[in-house]
Amino acid sequence: MTEMTFMKTLLIALFTALLIFACKASSTESTVEPPDMTPPEWSRNSVIYEVNVRQFTPEGTFAAFRTHLPRLRELGVDILWFMPIHPIGIENRKGSLGSYYSVRDYRAVNPEFGTMEEWRALVEECHAMGFKVIIDWVANHSAWDNPLATEHPDWYTRDNEGNFVPPVPDWSDVIDFNFDNADFRNWMIESLQFWVRETNIDGYRCDVAGMVPLSFWEDAARALLPMKSLFLLMENESAEYHSAFHAGYGWELFHKSVDVAAGTRTPSELFEYFARHKADYPPDSYAMYFTSNHDENSWNGTEFERFHNAARPFAVLAMTAPGLPLVYNGQEAGFNRRLLFFEKDSIDWVENDFADFYQKLVDLKHRHSALRNGSEGADIIRVNHTGSASAMCYKREAGNARVVALINTAQTGINFTLNDTSIAGTYREVLSGDTVTLTGTDAFTLPAAVAKVYELIE
Repeated sequence: MTEMTFMKTLLIALFTALLIFACKASSTESTVEPPDMTPPEWSRNSVIYEVNVRQFTPEGTFAAFRTHLPRLRELGVDILWFMPIHPIGIENRKGSLGSYYSVRDYRAVNPEFGTMEEWRALVEECHAMGFKVIIDWVANHSAWDNPLATEHPDWYTRDNEGNFVPPVPDWSDVIDFNFDNADFRNWMIESLQFWVRETNIDGYRCDVAGMVPLSFWEDAARALLPMKSLFLLMENESAEYHSAFHAGYGWELFHKSVDVAAGTRTPSELFEYFARHKADYPPDSYAMYFTSNHDENSWNGTEFERFHNAARPFAVLAMTAPGLPLVYNGQEAGFNRRLLFFEKDSIDWVENDFADFYQKLVDLKHRHSALRNGSEGADIIRVNHTGSASAMCYKREAGNARVVALINTAQTGINFTLNDTSIAGTYREVLSGDTVTLTGTDAFTLPAAVAKVYELIE
C-alpha cells in the first residue's frame, strides 16, 4: 500500500467512525422520552391553598400553623402550597426580614419557622389528615450570601466585569443562576429530589418558571416523577411548558376578569379566553384560577380592591371554571388588607360567612364530575340570555350531571332573562341550599356582589 493510498484509507476510516458516532449521538437524542405529565389522580378534583407561614399566625412558625389544620380540613382544601420555607439571605435583603424568594440554603428550613424535624412532623400530620403538601421552589436565582456563590461562582450569571447580577434590576436582593452549567443543573435537580426523599412532600410550585430553560424542567420532571405521585405547578402561563408541569397560572383570565369587573371588558371576552385556552393548551393540563395570591395581594391590592363588589362573583367563576382553583390564605376570612412582604404582618382571622361561602364551593368541586380538572372535566358552555351584558351565564355538564352558574360581574344590580331551555330541570342552589326549578326562560334580578350556582338534582 502506497503512502497516498494509506492516507486515503485512514481518512475514510476516520470519516466513517465520526459518521457512526454522530448517528449514535443523534439517535440517543431522538429517543429521549418526554416526561409523562398525566396529572396524579388525587389532583383531579383538588383545590389548592396557599400558605404564608410568616404571616399565618402571630408566631409565624410551623408549630403555630399546625393548629389551623383542623379548620383547613373543614374548609375542604386539598393541596397546601407553602411559600418558600428556606433560610432567607441577609446580604442586600429587603426590609428587616427579607424576601422568602431570596434563598440562602436550598437544603435547610428557615429557623424563624422551626426545625427540619418540625417540618417533617408537619408534613406527616398533613398527610394523616388527607392533605397533599407542595413547597415553593426558587430555581432561577439565590440570595447573594448563598454559599454556592463562593463555592461555585461559575454557577452564576456574571457581567463583563465578572460581577454577579440580579435577574431583574429591581430584584436587588438576589443573583441570577447560570443554567448553561451542567454541574449546577444536576445539583439543583438533586436538591429537588432531597425534599421529596427526606420530607415526603408531594410536589412543587416553581417560581418564575418561564425564566428557567424548559430543558431543565423536563430533566427535573424525569428525575422527580418516578419517586412518587407528585404534582408540579409552574408560575408561568405557557402551553409549551406543560411538557414539564401539570398546572400553570391563569394570569390572563385573572387580568381580564379585573377588567370585566371595572366595566372595560365584557363577559363575552372571558368565554373567548376559555375557547382559546382549550384550543391552545394540552387537553390534560390545568390552569390555576384565582382572585388573589401573594403577589397580587401585596403589590397590587386585595380582591376587594381589584374586583370591588364583584369579588365573590369572580371567586365563583374561579371555583367553577375548567381549572384548578386557588384559595389564598385569609380569603376564607374575608381578609381585606395588603400583607407586607418583607416584614412581620399577621393575618387577622375573624369569623364571618366567607368560610361558609368557600366551603360550599369546595364541596361542590369535590362532588361534581363536571368540575373535575383536566381532560376529565367538562367544557364551559355559554347559557344564552337577554338583558344585561354584565351577566355571565354558563353551564358545565357531564352525562346527567350539570352545574349552572349565573354571575353578576358588575358593580350594581342587573336584570336578565335566560333564553336556553337546555338547562331546564330542578336544581339545588349551592350557596343558599334552596331548591329551584329552572325552565331556561327564567327572569333574574341579581344584586351587586351576587352569583347563583345551581346543581342539577333531577
